[in-house]
Amino acid sequence: MPLSAFQLELIDDLLQLALKEDVNNGDHTSLACIPTDIVQKAKLLVKSDGIISGIEIAKLVIQKVDSSLQMEQIMQDGESIKFGDIAFYITGNPISILTSERLVLNIMQRMSGIATFTNSLVKKISHTNAKILDTRKTGPGMRVLEKMAVVNGGATNHRMGLYDMIMIKDNHIDFAGGIENAIDKVHAYLFDKQLNLKIEIEARTLKDVESIVNKGGVNRIMLDNFSPLQIMEALKMINGKYETEASGGINEFNLVEYAETGVNFISIGALTHQVKSLDLSLKAC
Repeated sequence: MPLSAFQLELIDDLLQLALKEDVNNGDHTSLACIPTDIVQKAKLLVKSDGIISGIEIAKLVIQKVDSSLQMEQIMQDGESIKFGDIAFYITGNPISILTSERLVLNIMQRMSGIATFTNSLVKKISHTNAKILDTRKTGPGMRVLEKMAVVNGGATNHRMGLYDMIMIKDNHIDFAGGIENAIDKVHAYLFDKQLNLKIEIEARTLKDVESIVNKGGVNRIMLDNFSPLQIMEALKMINGKYETEASGGINEFNLVEYAETGVNFISIGALTHQVKSLDLSLKAC
C-alpha cells in the first residue's frame, strides 16, 4: 500500500506519541540491568497461524528508537504464517531492542489480527466478484496502520477520512432537505472549491434508490441495512449505472449471502473494531 506524505507524517506522529507514552525519560529496567556496550540478537516469533502485518512499521519503530539497530527480514507483510515461524531478526544494542519491543508487538499483533480476520472473510467470497471494504471505525490515530493491515489481508480500503471522498449519509440528506438537494449542494461545493472527489450516497429504502437513480450525479450507491433480497431488487433498479455497496449488519455469518447478490462492494466495520490480536513475541536468540 503506497503511502502519501500526509500518511507518513501521521505514522511518524503516532510513533513519537507511543514512544513518549511508553518510554518517557528512559527504560530504566534495561538501563539498570544491561551493559550499554554489547550487541545482541532477537527474533520476532510467530505463535499463531494467520497473516503477518506490520513489519514495515516495525522497521520505522526500531529506527526511531536507535538508528544503529539492524533488521534481517525473513517474511513480508501479507504472507501466511504459522506457529513457530520467524518474521525477522533484530541485531544491536539490547537496551534499544527492549525499548522498542512493546511498541513493535502492540502494533504488529493488532495489524496481524486485522489482516488475519480480513483474509478469512476474503476467502469466504472468493467465488464472487464482490470486494470487501473497511470503514472509518478505527482506533484513534491508528487508521493508516489498520487500513494497511486490511490491504495485507486481501481486502480494499474505503475512504481514509472525511477529506478524500464525498459520502452523503442519512443525516446529510435529512439536514440538506432531501436526496436531490444534497446531491445538488455537493456538486456546487465541489465546483466552488475546485475539488475532484468521488461521490457516494446512502440509500435507506428502495424508494431512495429510485430517487437517486432518477437524479444521477453520483458514483456509488450505498445500500444501508438492506436484506440480500432487497439488494437484488435494488440492483435491478440501478442496472449497472453506478457502483453499489452493501453496508450495515454484515458479518462472517451472512457475508456470503450478501456477496452472492452481485453487489460490487461490502463494507464491514468489524474488520478494524472487533479484532483479536495475533500472538507474536520478541525473544532473545
